[in-house]
Amino acid sequence: MITYSGRKCVLSFTKFLSFVIIVMFLVTVLLTFIVLTSENCACVNQQTSFCPNSYPKLKNRKLLSHNLAVLVPFRDRFDELLTFVPYMTNFLNAQGIQYSIFILNQVDNYRFNRASLINVGYLYTMGDYDYIAMHDVDLLPKNTNLSYAYPATQPFHVSAPNLHPRYHYDNFIGGILLVNREQFKLVNGMSNKYWGWGLEDDEFFVRLKDANLNVTRPVNITTGTSNTFRHTHNKTYRKRDTIKCYNQRNVTRRRDRQTGLHDVKYKITNVHKLTLDDYPVTVVNIELKCNRTVTPWCDCSNTTKSSLNKKT
Repeated sequence: MITYSGRKCVLSFTKFLSFVIIVMFLVTVLLTFIVLTSENCACVNQQTSFCPNSYPKLKNRKLLSHNLAVLVPFRDRFDELLTFVPYMTNFLNAQGIQYSIFILNQVDNYRFNRASLINVGYLYTMGDYDYIAMHDVDLLPKNTNLSYAYPATQPFHVSAPNLHPRYHYDNFIGGILLVNREQFKLVNGMSNKYWGWGLEDDEFFVRLKDANLNVTRPVNITTGTSNTFRHTHNKTYRKRDTIKCYNQRNVTRRRDRQTGLHDVKYKITNVHKLTLDDYPVTVVNIELKCNRTVTPWCDCSNTTKSSLNKKT
């Protein structure tokens, strides 16, 4: 009888221990469900398909999902910026894109250099973002089927020649181009020789081609050149800087194998995190540096009228 009672006590304790383990498991499952439900509710309240606050800070850590840096080269176009930021915020939120908008504001006295600003924007954001949108401030997508998703294998040209309201040649990749971090680094970014307006995108197209990267474009888009984008540029109010001085015309018609990410010279004077009508945007003030021996056309103000060539 003593042996039997001892065995009975052991069995009772085993059953009790099993019961405790089962209860602890059920409590763990319940708590996990509550946490996940709370995060989902937060997402619904933010009207996004992701929860930014649930991610750890990305700096110096592996990205948990694709993160887009919208790089907008900029100078003296505040009225267009007031339209751009709210519009693009709503457009990208509707697609569930994880992104931030960076206004690359050129504050020096040299001619505007879109390509160098994009190089600086890439270097500034590459630690936290795995792809960029090279985005004109005056071009707004109207067709909601235009995707800003991560371009995993090839660069993606959102504003394709058959959709852009103004430029329709086959090699055109301006306006809005998505490039992932590795692709942009592979081609050494963009040329720093393009002061003034035009041709920097054409040179970048050749860089991509030389690296065996094929630009892809939207398919099954039912809209066309008149109704896919809203082009807010006023050519009467803001005339393009098409002046060519010194030997600029000859140099910028060639593939640039000397300049790029590795030698862009600049200084970030300050960074401002702003809200425009409650829409967040980061303004990066950038002073570009010019090597007048290499690109004297960064400033054409001291050249004589006879040496200027305004033909584009």
